[in-house]
Amino acid sequence: MNAQPPQISLERPVIRQLDDAAANRIAAGEVVERPASAVKELVENALDAGARRVDIAYADGGKTLIRITDDGCGMTAEDLPLAMSRHATSKIDGSDLLNIHTFGFRGEALPSLGAVGRLTITSRAEGFEAAAITVAGGQIGAVRPAALNRGTVVELRDLFFATPARLKFMRTDRAEAGAIADAVKRLAMAEPYVSFTLRDVSGGGEGREIFRADAEQGELFGALAGRLGRVLGRAFSDNALPLDAEREGIRLTGYAALPTYSRGAAVEQFLFVNGRPVRDKMLLGALRAAYMDVLSRDRHPAAVLFLGCDPERVDVNVHPAKAEVRFRESGIPRGLIVTAIRHALAEAGHRASSTVATATLGAMRPEPAQMPPRIYQMDRPSLGAMRTSYAAQMPLMPEPGLAEAPAPFAAPAWPPEPVLYDAPSARAEVPPAQDEGLTHAPLGAARAQVHENYIIAQTERGIVIVDQHAAHERLVYERLKRQMAEKGVAAQALLIPEIVEFSPADAARLLEAADDLTRLGLTIEPFGGAAIAVRETPAILGEINAEALLRDVLDELSDLGDSELVLAKIDAVLSRMACHGSIRSGRRMRVDEMNALLREMEATPLSGQCNHGRPTYVELKLSDIERLFGRT
Repeated sequence: MNAQPPQISLERPVIRQLDDAAANRIAAGEVVERPASAVKELVENALDAGARRVDIAYADGGKTLIRITDDGCGMTAEDLPLAMSRHATSKIDGSDLLNIHTFGFRGEALPSLGAVGRLTITSRAEGFEAAAITVAGGQIGAVRPAALNRGTVVELRDLFFATPARLKFMRTDRAEAGAIADAVKRLAMAEPYVSFTLRDVSGGGEGREIFRADAEQGELFGALAGRLGRVLGRAFSDNALPLDAEREGIRLTGYAALPTYSRGAAVEQFLFVNGRPVRDKMLLGALRAAYMDVLSRDRHPAAVLFLGCDPERVDVNVHPAKAEVRFRESGIPRGLIVTAIRHALAEAGHRASSTVATATLGAMRPEPAQMPPRIYQMDRPSLGAMRTSYAAQMPLMPEPGLAEAPAPFAAPAWPPEPVLYDAPSARAEVPPAQDEGLTHAPLGAARAQVHENYIIAQTERGIVIVDQHAAHERLVYERLKRQMAEKGVAAQALLIPEIVEFSPADAARLLEAADDLTRLGLTIEPFGGAAIAVRETPAILGEINAEALLRDVLDELSDLGDSELVLAKIDAVLSRMACHGSIRSGRRMRVDEMNALLREMEATPLSGQCNHGRPTYVELKLSDIERLFGRT
């Protein structure tokens, strides 16, 4: 039985012109996906109007109320009806769609919101009287006088009441509220000199404050660091490295976190292009590639990156919500991100994130014991009562045959006898006086080795615990990489070239990258038609499946526009060689070996984490140690 497809009709279809209300509802489906999308569009309008303060309020996850109040330039009574018309905007004149300097430019947000909800705009421009207009389900009301000091107030009620089917796909109030908070925080990161307030007014009244970020002062990096500390927390700002680099007219600023401050998911990766928050696959791939050598695959870096360039070099009109962009020369921003972050990580040297020590201290603290019931006026005896009690206690009596009673505690001899290195029972290595000057070094002077794997070093302000295997693994790995960079990647010529068939487009894409692959020891050349001949492979990889490697490289080229796969495979081999060639756990080290390891760590970039992204050492400040023992 052959069923008739529903989209095929026996009658000739008739072409009809949709009315404005239907067109606006369709446009709203692209622009306004959920309440957070409406908040994003309205806050961006406020920023385009030059607002220095933006207050956001919502109720029931934004489903019943969204209210945006700003102190921007405002609109006149004559502007309000035009603002509610489709494709009416003050951002561009339509002559040049590439030279865009504002968040909005299509003129779709307000008409779309008015088509699916009940929208009221109250605004006042300087030198004019305040006015208001209401749009409900696409029906525009008359302009009426209003009371407002300055700026604009946009109130959106009953979102999607005109399209009830959309309401069925809304998530819970809590989930929608979380999405609104994320959208506001992204915009707050992009505008550190603007004040933001987010409140939940569900149930009426003033509601409760969800997020607040006052305008920052000072130069850009100081203001940005302060804003990121408010939005992402003090831990990020304490463990992030500043970035400021430029290449061929594209500038990169922002902060990238240390590898040891990594996350289990990509929840702290924020990208901005000309101040606009984006989620671009190419830029996220570049961020991942920058940390490729210092993070394991199951960890994700944390970074806030701002790319700035001439608006004509980037197309922001490739996504309905403007969440993706397209660069004219995509290789420049990608290479800039990779190079700038790797350079910043290398300059950080052996530094590891402070969260490592915080986690260590947290693991050391005992669980809080349950408080005993309070005894009235008998919590603790006074000092005088304690002295009286001690004086009344029975003194120690001399043992038989002794003239005097023994001392309650015998003081140990100091300094203690040094224990030789080969003694199997302990790891005390050297009296402190012999290398006192080394304690002023960043990683201090080695004092002991415990469990044949951990080096204890004394610094000027505390102690350092080093994982000897992880630390030496990173040092050997960096040494192997330097040797490879100096001598190049050795190539192994194939006795019989391997011929791989591709489509014409895929073969052309691979041959475009042939010079870059040759520098990594993978030599390819055309073999007629759409076939490619593999002449040489990297010797360090040994025997490999050349066809599988080429297809993986092609997938990466198609996905990101560039390929780091061959280099990643070479680095993986070097990492394994470093792991097997480094100091093994269980080996006893002499004092001079331990100190030599510490000095090399101080001089080697990225030595704060091993090849898999784990920390190589933990530093505990003396004040933290004293706090553990209740001495402060």
